[in-house]
Amino acid sequence: MAEHKNSHGTTSSTSSGEVSVKFEREVTGRSSSSGRELDGDETVAGGALSNGGSNTSGTGGRGFPRVSTLPVERTSCDTLEPPPDQLKLEKSKTERPRNNTILAEEAAQIFDDSIPVQQKQKLLNRIATVKDNGTVEFEVPGDVEPQTFGVGSGTVYNEADDEPLDSTDLQYIPPLQIVILIVGTRGDVQPFVAIGKRLQDYGHRVRLATHSNFKDFVLTAGLEFYPIGGDPKVLAGYMVKNKGFLPSGPSEIPIQRNQIKDIIYSLLSACKEPDIDSGIPFKADAIIANPPVYGHTHVAEALKVPLHVFFTMPWTPTSEFPHPLSRVKQQAGYRLSYQIVDSLIWLGIRDMVNDLRKRKLKLRPVTYLSGSQGSESDVPYGYIWSPHLVPKPKDWGPKVDVVGFCFLDLASNYEPPQQLMDWLNAGPKPIYIGFGSLPVQEPEKMTQIIVNALEMTGQRGIINKGWGGLGNLKEPKDFIYLLDNCPHDWLFLQCAAVVHHGGAGTTAAGLKAACPTTIVPFFGDQPFWGERVHARGVGPSPIPIDEFSLPKLVDAITFMLDPMVKERAVELAKAMETEDGVTGAVKAFFKHLPRKKCEPEPEPKPVLAPAPAPVSSNFLSIRKCFGCS
Repeated sequence: MAEHKNSHGTTSSTSSGEVSVKFEREVTGRSSSSGRELDGDETVAGGALSNGGSNTSGTGGRGFPRVSTLPVERTSCDTLEPPPDQLKLEKSKTERPRNNTILAEEAAQIFDDSIPVQQKQKLLNRIATVKDNGTVEFEVPGDVEPQTFGVGSGTVYNEADDEPLDSTDLQYIPPLQIVILIVGTRGDVQPFVAIGKRLQDYGHRVRLATHSNFKDFVLTAGLEFYPIGGDPKVLAGYMVKNKGFLPSGPSEIPIQRNQIKDIIYSLLSACKEPDIDSGIPFKADAIIANPPVYGHTHVAEALKVPLHVFFTMPWTPTSEFPHPLSRVKQQAGYRLSYQIVDSLIWLGIRDMVNDLRKRKLKLRPVTYLSGSQGSESDVPYGYIWSPHLVPKPKDWGPKVDVVGFCFLDLASNYEPPQQLMDWLNAGPKPIYIGFGSLPVQEPEKMTQIIVNALEMTGQRGIINKGWGGLGNLKEPKDFIYLLDNCPHDWLFLQCAAVVHHGGAGTTAAGLKAACPTTIVPFFGDQPFWGERVHARGVGPSPIPIDEFSLPKLVDAITFMLDPMVKERAVELAKAMETEDGVTGAVKAFFKHLPRKKCEPEPEPKPVLAPAPAPVSSNFLSIRKCFGCS
């Protein structure tokens, strides 16, 4: 399959005020080297890991319209847009000048639920240009205020409005059956294993439903496992090659759509079917999910159970920084960028979501444009990162928490191979270089760059082969150690600095170990974390994967070896020592559980024959207590 030159997944630089939004288009046809336009009837299909993005929006701000539903007999999601194989992609008319500056009235239409979907598609076509580098560009006038776009600057909340998690008591909650729905790579699953174990410690039954690849990982941790659809290797390979959303060729569109369909159609079973191995019945009293699950809000609506979304990247609108899948240089466009991303993704998945709602969940189809978050407009969100790295924005209200990084202790049970220990003890601390689950397009070339950079800087290095196939050396080097799998919480303590893709979990592990960090983003939220690391002074500017070169890696290593950078890394690590993200996540989950006035179970009526003792009025139905009936 032919590959584009820039198939690794970075955004190009844009002029002042431009927004570059990555998304996947569910179309066929050709595109020119300078870009193309969205046809009025074209759909775009969102596909993302948490390393790349998702389809779900958070709460807060006008960026999240109210639900609009119509009876099934009046609305058919199958007729709202043509099937994918009938969609045509018009070649870009590059000779025609176009004004793609977004105007106030156009921004307002994006938020207007009464405007038909196809009209909004035409609006996006008018204000946005899809580039071959995987971005959608539109301009924000340089002299406008956020209020001009009808999204406001966001309500600023006082501390009194928002109870800190530290002050939240972990009160007794009657035992619940909790399902955790997670889509992504191992780095996405791992924090939820830690959260699930802690919930289990408090007496709750926890089922972690994720890809079959991680069954042993979940079961070994002591949690129940249930398989959901999607193959993380296929998803990760797609995301790397197509910059998160935009497919490099029409033949890849069915692959991604099939992955999404497999995921969303497996969710209902994960919430209510018996354990596959033991046959023990299960029915979720509450759902925890990350946004790339796609159908979590719809399943929660069907089962009438509370939902709490946790994520490793921001998905709630704020005026403090733009959506991680966008590039906005002006603050006026920050909040708007969240709505643009959500709208584009929803256009691509709405047919599958509505098919799920009608055929499997027996719910009415949703007809609003920006509806990927489902029918719950007030779902609580918890963000899994350190507030010392990214403080909670002032315009995120009490429904949103920043809980801290969630670490799973793997180091205490890890026995490193003697060969690794001998190599570590034979010299100074090495530099770790690895890209985890992400496939590398040219592993031999990248390996040679890494080896040359370490040699030029006089450093020892550990290369993690991962799924990318790094480390195929023509001849062994005594300053290079090739590694397969090793817990980051143990390994990074042995390292002087780290170079990686910028997944949230890997970033957290490096910072916790006080390692200066260079991030080489492939797609999605990875540039966001690269920018945050650089802004904190603990690493150089991120090196996008398609700009990875010997001079840039040498400069990055030199930057990380600066004693001042190490000092700042130690300072940040000490601040993070006081955090307990797992406890923070559990407290946030308990804090937002619906509390209804509990009613006692009715006492049995007296009968002539001796009857069992009446049920105590203090015996409460868990489902009634938590609004789960």
